[in-house]
Amino acid sequence: MKLTDERVVPDLMSNMNGLLLEHIARYHFAIDYGKGAVLDIACGSGYGAQLIAKARKDNISTVTGVDVSSEAITYAKGRYYHPLVSFKQGSVEDDDFMESLGLFDTIISFETIEHVSNDRSFFLQLMKRLKPGGTLVLSTPFGKGRGESCSAPFHYHQLTVDEFHHLFHDYPQTEFYYQRGVLIEPPRNSMHYPIGLAVCKTEEY
Repeated sequence: MKLTDERVVPDLMSNMNGLLLEHIARYHFAIDYGKGAVLDIACGSGYGAQLIAKARKDNISTVTGVDVSSEAITYAKGRYYHPLVSFKQGSVEDDDFMESLGLFDTIISFETIEHVSNDRSFFLQLMKRLKPGGTLVLSTPFGKGRGESCSAPFHYHQLTVDEFHHLFHDYPQTEFYYQRGVLIEPPRNSMHYPIGLAVCKTEEY
Protein backbone atom coordinates (compact mmCIF):
# COMPACT_ATOMS: atom_id res chain seq x y z
CA MET A 1 0.00 0.00 0.00
CA LYS A 2 1.37 3.41 -0.94
CA LEU A 3 1.94 6.18 1.56
CA THR A 4 -0.91 8.22 0.10
CA ASP A 5 -3.50 5.41 -0.10
CA GLU A 6 -6.13 6.69 2.35
CA ARG A 7 -3.38 8.19 4.50
CA VAL A 8 -3.30 11.83 5.48
CA VAL A 9 0.04 13.45 4.58
CA PRO A 10 -0.17 17.12 5.64
CA ASP A 11 2.88 18.16 3.59
CA LEU A 12 1.13 16.98 0.42
CA MET A 13 -2.26 18.57 1.17
CA SER A 14 -3.74 22.03 1.31
CA ASN A 15 -4.15 23.23 4.90
CA MET A 16 -7.85 23.70 4.08
CA ASN A 17 -8.31 20.15 2.76
CA GLY A 18 -11.45 18.76 4.38
CA LEU A 19 -10.04 15.28 4.98
CA LEU A 20 -6.96 16.74 6.66
CA LEU A 21 -9.06 18.99 8.89
CA GLU A 22 -11.29 16.08 9.93
CA HIS A 23 -8.29 13.96 10.91
CA ILE A 24 -6.63 16.80 12.81
CA ALA A 25 -9.92 17.41 14.65
CA ARG A 26 -9.95 13.80 15.82
CA TYR A 27 -6.42 14.02 17.18
CA HIS A 28 -7.23 17.26 18.96
CA PHE A 29 -10.28 15.55 20.43
CA ALA A 30 -8.02 12.79 21.75
CA ILE A 31 -5.35 15.06 23.26
CA ASP A 32 -6.88 15.34 26.73
CA TYR A 33 -7.13 11.54 27.02
CA GLY A 34 -3.43 11.02 26.39
CA LYS A 35 -1.52 9.86 29.44
CA GLY A 36 1.29 7.47 30.31
CA ALA A 37 2.20 5.10 27.50
CA VAL A 38 0.21 5.90 24.34
CA LEU A 39 -0.34 3.68 21.29
CA ASP A 40 -1.42 5.20 17.97
CA ILE A 41 -2.64 2.34 15.81
CA ALA A 42 -2.47 2.92 12.02
CA CYS A 43 -0.50 6.11 12.59
CA GLY A 44 0.05 6.67 8.86
CA SER A 45 2.46 9.50 8.14
CA GLY A 46 3.01 10.05 11.88
CA TYR A 47 1.79 13.62 12.35
CA GLY A 48 -0.81 12.62 14.94
CA ALA A 49 1.65 10.77 17.16
CA GLN A 50 3.90 13.83 17.18
CA LEU A 51 0.94 16.14 17.83
CA ILE A 52 -0.07 14.11 20.90
CA ALA A 53 3.54 14.00 22.16
CA LYS A 54 3.96 17.76 21.88
CA ALA A 55 0.61 18.59 23.46
CA ARG A 56 0.89 16.09 26.34
CA LYS A 57 4.64 16.02 26.97
CA ASP A 58 4.09 16.52 30.70
CA ASN A 59 1.47 13.74 30.93
CA ILE A 60 2.85 10.94 28.76
CA SER A 61 5.89 8.71 28.94
CA THR A 62 5.95 7.40 25.36
CA VAL A 63 3.95 7.44 22.14
CA THR A 64 4.24 4.38 19.90
CA GLY A 65 3.00 4.82 16.34
CA VAL A 66 2.24 1.63 14.41
CA ASP A 67 1.42 1.20 10.74
CA VAL A 68 1.37 -1.75 8.35
CA SER A 69 3.16 0.25 5.65
CA SER A 70 6.95 0.28 5.84
CA GLU A 71 6.90 3.33 3.56
CA ALA A 72 4.67 5.21 6.00
CA ILE A 73 6.87 4.29 8.96
CA THR A 74 10.04 5.39 7.13
CA TYR A 75 8.36 8.70 6.30
CA ALA A 76 7.11 9.15 9.88
CA LYS A 77 10.57 8.56 11.34
CA GLY A 78 12.08 11.15 9.04
CA ARG A 79 9.35 13.80 9.18
CA TYR A 80 7.76 13.58 12.62
CA TYR A 81 10.60 12.86 15.02
CA HIS A 82 9.98 13.58 18.69
CA PRO A 83 12.02 12.27 21.64
CA LEU A 84 8.93 10.68 23.18
CA VAL A 85 7.76 9.03 19.93
CA SER A 86 8.81 5.75 18.31
CA PHE A 87 7.41 4.27 15.11
CA LYS A 88 7.07 0.56 14.37
CA GLN A 89 5.98 -1.33 11.27
CA GLY A 90 3.54 -4.19 11.82
CA SER A 91 0.03 -5.46 11.23
CA VAL A 92 -2.80 -4.93 13.68
CA GLU A 93 -4.02 -8.39 12.63
CA ASP A 94 -0.78 -10.06 13.75
CA ASP A 95 -1.52 -11.12 17.33
CA ASP A 96 2.13 -11.89 18.09
CA PHE A 97 3.20 -8.44 16.93
CA MET A 98 0.46 -6.75 18.91
CA GLU A 99 1.39 -8.64 22.07
CA SER A 100 5.04 -7.68 21.59
CA LEU A 101 4.08 -4.01 21.93
CA GLY A 102 3.17 -4.43 25.58
CA LEU A 103 0.46 -2.59 27.49
CA PHE A 104 -0.69 1.02 27.24
CA ASP A 105 -2.54 3.61 29.26
CA THR A 106 -4.09 5.16 26.14
CA ILE A 107 -4.79 3.67 22.72
CA ILE A 108 -5.85 5.79 19.76
CA SER A 109 -7.39 4.01 16.77
CA PHE A 110 -8.72 6.34 14.11
CA GLU A 111 -10.24 4.96 10.91
CA THR A 112 -8.68 1.53 11.34
CA ILE A 113 -11.34 -0.98 12.30
CA GLU A 114 -13.01 -0.80 8.87
CA HIS A 115 -9.73 -1.94 7.30
CA VAL A 116 -9.57 -5.30 9.10
CA SER A 117 -11.47 -8.42 8.14
CA ASN A 118 -12.59 -9.27 11.68
CA ASP A 119 -13.52 -6.08 13.49
CA ARG A 120 -14.55 -7.89 16.69
CA SER A 121 -11.20 -9.66 16.99
CA PHE A 122 -9.37 -6.40 16.34
CA PHE A 123 -11.39 -4.61 19.00
CA LEU A 124 -10.69 -7.32 21.58
CA GLN A 125 -6.98 -7.21 20.75
CA LEU A 126 -6.96 -3.48 21.46
CA MET A 127 -8.71 -4.00 24.78
CA LYS A 128 -6.10 -6.60 25.74
CA ARG A 129 -3.39 -3.99 25.13
CA LEU A 130 -4.96 -1.59 27.65
CA LYS A 131 -3.81 -1.40 31.26
CA PRO A 132 -6.47 -1.39 33.99
CA GLY A 133 -7.97 2.08 34.03
CA GLY A 134 -6.79 2.69 30.47
CA THR A 135 -8.64 4.52 27.72
CA LEU A 136 -9.36 3.59 24.11
CA VAL A 137 -10.32 6.38 21.70
CA LEU A 138 -11.66 4.80 18.49
CA SER A 139 -13.37 6.19 15.41
CA THR A 140 -14.88 4.71 12.26
CA PRO A 141 -17.11 5.77 9.37
CA PHE A 142 -20.65 4.43 9.38
CA GLY A 143 -22.08 2.42 6.51
CA LYS A 144 -24.36 -0.43 5.50
CA GLY A 145 -23.08 -2.85 8.11
CA ARG A 146 -20.83 -5.80 8.74
CA GLY A 147 -20.37 -8.00 5.67
CA GLU A 148 -21.96 -5.48 3.31
CA SER A 149 -19.91 -4.03 0.47
CA CYS A 150 -19.09 -0.35 0.48
CA SER A 151 -17.68 2.13 -2.00
CA ALA A 152 -14.37 2.64 -0.17
CA PRO A 153 -11.82 0.38 -1.92
CA PHE A 154 -9.68 -0.31 1.16
CA HIS A 155 -12.57 -1.04 3.57
CA TYR A 156 -13.87 -4.54 4.27
CA HIS A 157 -17.14 -2.99 5.41
CA GLN A 158 -18.44 -0.06 7.42
CA LEU A 159 -20.38 -0.71 10.62
CA THR A 160 -23.83 0.62 11.33
CA VAL A 161 -24.34 2.85 14.38
CA ASP A 162 -25.90 -0.08 16.28
CA GLU A 163 -23.02 -2.43 15.40
CA PHE A 164 -20.53 0.19 16.53
CA HIS A 165 -22.31 0.62 19.85
CA HIS A 166 -22.57 -3.13 20.38
CA LEU A 167 -18.78 -3.54 20.21
CA PHE A 168 -18.65 -1.75 23.55
CA HIS A 169 -21.51 -3.67 25.15
CA ASP A 170 -19.27 -5.13 27.87
CA TYR A 171 -17.66 -1.78 28.67
CA PRO A 172 -20.26 0.43 30.35
CA GLN A 173 -17.79 3.27 30.87
CA THR A 174 -18.00 4.22 27.19
CA GLU A 175 -19.03 7.60 25.85
CA PHE A 176 -20.09 8.05 22.24
CA TYR A 177 -19.48 11.09 20.08
CA TYR A 178 -20.14 11.84 16.45
CA GLN A 179 -18.30 13.78 13.77
CA ARG A 180 -19.45 15.82 10.83
CA GLY A 181 -16.66 17.82 9.23
CA VAL A 182 -14.54 19.20 12.06
CA LEU A 183 -17.47 19.19 14.49
CA ILE A 184 -17.31 16.44 17.13
CA GLU A 185 -20.17 16.35 19.62
CA PRO A 186 -22.68 14.15 21.43
CA PRO A 187 -25.51 13.09 19.09
CA ARG A 188 -28.33 15.37 18.12
CA ASN A 189 -31.47 13.69 16.78
CA SER A 190 -31.73 16.04 13.82
CA MET A 191 -28.16 15.56 12.64
CA HIS A 192 -26.71 12.92 10.33
CA TYR A 193 -23.19 11.93 11.29
CA PRO A 194 -20.91 10.00 8.91
CA ILE A 195 -18.34 9.14 11.60
CA GLY A 196 -18.61 7.82 15.14
CA LEU A 197 -16.12 8.06 17.99
CA ALA A 198 -16.05 6.11 21.23
CA VAL A 199 -14.09 6.82 24.39
CA CYS A 200 -13.92 3.55 26.30
CA LYS A 201 -12.41 3.35 29.78
CA THR A 202 -11.53 0.04 31.41
CA GLU A 203 -12.03 -0.68 35.08
CA GLU A 204 -9.24 -0.06 37.56
CA TYR A 205 -8.24 -2.94 39.78
